[in-house]
Amino acid sequence: DNNTHNIATMLAQKLARSLNTRSASSSWMRYLNSSCSNGSNATGSSIASKGVRSFSAKSSNWIPNCSMDTEIVHGGVVPDEKTGAILTPVYMSTTFVQESVDKYLEKGYSYSRTNNPTVKMLEEKVAKIENGYDAICVSTGMAATASCINAFMKTGDHCVITNCSYGGTNRICREQFVPLGMEFSFVDFTDPATVEAAIQPNTKLIFSESPTNPTLTLADLDAISEISKRHGLIHVCDSTFATPYICRPLDHGADLTIQSLTKYYDGLNIGTGGALIAKTPELYERIKLIQNMHGNIMSPMTAFLMLQTMKTMGLRVRQQSASAMKIATFLEGHPNVSKVVYPGLASHPQKELADRQHRDGLHGGMLWFDVKGDPIKLMDSIKRPWTLCENLGATESIITACAVMTHANMLREDRLNVGITDGFIRISVGIEDPEDLIRGLDDALGQL
Repeated sequence: DNNTHNIATMLAQKLARSLNTRSASSSWMRYLNSSCSNGSNATGSSIASKGVRSFSAKSSNWIPNCSMDTEIVHGGVVPDEKTGAILTPVYMSTTFVQESVDKYLEKGYSYSRTNNPTVKMLEEKVAKIENGYDAICVSTGMAATASCINAFMKTGDHCVITNCSYGGTNRICREQFVPLGMEFSFVDFTDPATVEAAIQPNTKLIFSESPTNPTLTLADLDAISEISKRHGLIHVCDSTFATPYICRPLDHGADLTIQSLTKYYDGLNIGTGGALIAKTPELYERIKLIQNMHGNIMSPMTAFLMLQTMKTMGLRVRQQSASAMKIATFLEGHPNVSKVVYPGLASHPQKELADRQHRDGLHGGMLWFDVKGDPIKLMDSIKRPWTLCENLGATESIITACAVMTHANMLREDRLNVGITDGFIRISVGIEDPEDLIRGLDDALGQL
């Protein structure tokens, strides 16, 4: 009858509005602007100046202009209003009960594929630390990369991308997106003029990585962002190696930032995750829609753990940076080492840019070197506390032979062209005593 038809029509309209429309009165925008979302405009270079809408009226008790170290610990998280719990609860719930059809999504949640309170708190905190409007948190760093390209490119579109990136980024462009009709120009991002020269009429996206994995070359983010804006393009930067503690691409004009949360955000080899942070509401709406359609989400338990582990990121990054500088200096003087690259060394070809773009003279815990002997022998003989594995950014120091491990999926010609030789050794410095780490390297190098 007409009554049944009217009810069905009303339900369909509400569901459509909640997922597709972008008007200020829609259920979807109620979610975006609700207490589970970051409603700031992300202006200014200071996290504290953003004016992110609080989760509690009691947030006014905070002193103004807190430092990044304080924000990394607290970052908008407030005690649970019902229990006073200092940590955000783990909401292990698939669905959320609605009070009525008319109030559908009024509380911001309906189904955990779309949003979950624990995951949303992590997204809110990541966005705040990165100085963005909002963020999506997904299952891995590669999931964040895929979400970005899926969101802003289609068949026939072109992307100017760094010729040296995480191996998985290179592979997904070649193996998945090129067969779908997308085009990629892999170019040297150390010279902004080279980036601009690669732009074509069908270019939609500029994809930088700074510092690059694993060669540690830098992109001048201000210059590349200016080029991107002049041509009406979107600039995304993978800043996993830098972390927001050292460099925030959105402060340098980028439109989006990619983070592999598995690395320095987690920092303890516990979980995997990725984030895509948007500078504007429009960009956020697009990536959120892509996330919802793809079901590319993070589990509430992982989000809860990362909310805790990221609190020590500042402490870890400072220790890792200081130790990396000591180790790089040692390696530069070793007779069995032919080359060492670390942005903090005076010998780094982009030292001026590193000092200008990196915060507080910090250059991170990543460095690489090339040995004169057999790299496999070094890898097999090195002793603990060094760990032979493929992760990075953790409290444990990790050593990796990139040619046969992390970047084995790159074409050998491409790998050699960007400087990843067969003897290329990448190390991720942890928080152990740097003298112990140096003794371990010295012992292994002495056996070559």
